[in-house]
Amino acid sequence: MTKQIKQYIAEIELVLSAENSKTEWAQIRKEMLIRIRFYQHERLIHLIITMSFAIMLVIFFAAAFISKYFLPLAGLFLILEIPYIRHYYFLENSVQKLYDLYSKFA
Repeated sequence: MTKQIKQYIAEIELVLSAENSKTEWAQIRKEMLIRIRFYQHERLIHLIITMSFAIMLVIFFAAAFISKYFLPLAGLFLILEIPYIRHYYFLENSVQKLYDLYSKFA
């Protein structure tokens, strides 16, 4: 997904920089809205997953004060949470970049 978003943003930037008179701007805007909606949905799903892992991390970390056997689970959720946060950060910034590019078409 990461590569796909980067490629699409590069394509849109190329179209904007070319400013060819034969370009069908209405069609591009329509396609951009569809892609933005798709990426927004992807961002929402990753937000839910990221927050779920964060909640589990807090729960297992709090449970580790009761029993030391929960500490490895808290560590596991911490290790898994880091890539989720990183990917969500990328999705959020990519969607914001697409908003900016879309506003240039208007």
